[in-house]
Amino acid sequence: MNDNIKDKVVVITGASSGLGEASARLLSALGATVVLGARRIERLEKLAHELNGGGGKAIAVETDVTHCDQVKHLVEAAVEKYGRVDVMLNNAGLMQQSPLESLKVDEWDNMIDINIKGVLYGIAAALPHMTKQKAGHIINVSSVAGHKIMPMGAVYCATKHAVRALSEGLRMEVKPYNIRTTVISPGAVDTELPSHITDEESAAGIIKFYKGCAIPADSFARAVVYAMSQPDDVDINEILFRPTSQEL
Repeated sequence: MNDNIKDKVVVITGASSGLGEASARLLSALGATVVLGARRIERLEKLAHELNGGGGKAIAVETDVTHCDQVKHLVEAAVEKYGRVDVMLNNAGLMQQSPLESLKVDEWDNMIDINIKGVLYGIAAALPHMTKQKAGHIINVSSVAGHKIMPMGAVYCATKHAVRALSEGLRMEVKPYNIRTTVISPGAVDTELPSHITDEESAAGIIKFYKGCAIPADSFARAVVYAMSQPDDVDINEILFRPTSQEL
């Protein structure tokens, strides 16, 4: 299962919890070197210490993906310490559901800055190194919301649709450089994502929905491993998965 994973240098944004943390743990267990980025440096450092103590290789770099220079620094830290970046996992994301008529413009901006621009900044940071290497793998995180539109989720859905569009454009452009691209679209996964919703009606509905069907975050980590572990001539471009019980 660790074919094409052992000794790979993997940069992960949003690594302090949820999908990013679960991916870091599984990839480290399979022999990958993980470079962890997130705003909550204390949690990152605790995770890196735990992974290193278990025989893995991990470093923590405080990173706010809304700042292009910080994402660039995250990737450069990986290259400086380990000599390369093999995989960029653009995982950091935010879900703040609300009706459009609530006019939560600041929250719209937050989601655009993190979910779209954060992914673009990750691509911008990793791509020069990967094109030079003539190898690499960029994994972007969309959502079932990148395939379907939900009431009270118009802006979130729009950002996740954008991630899919960016990923497909990237796929077509990087073929000359032997770079693989994957977009992963999870359904309800047990993370902190619903905790960021400030609209009370939206929050109540999402929390009830998640309590009814959400699956553990390692389900996402296994999808990352599946995409990475394929032979170099196989490019898994898109993975869409849901809890078995999720109807939406």
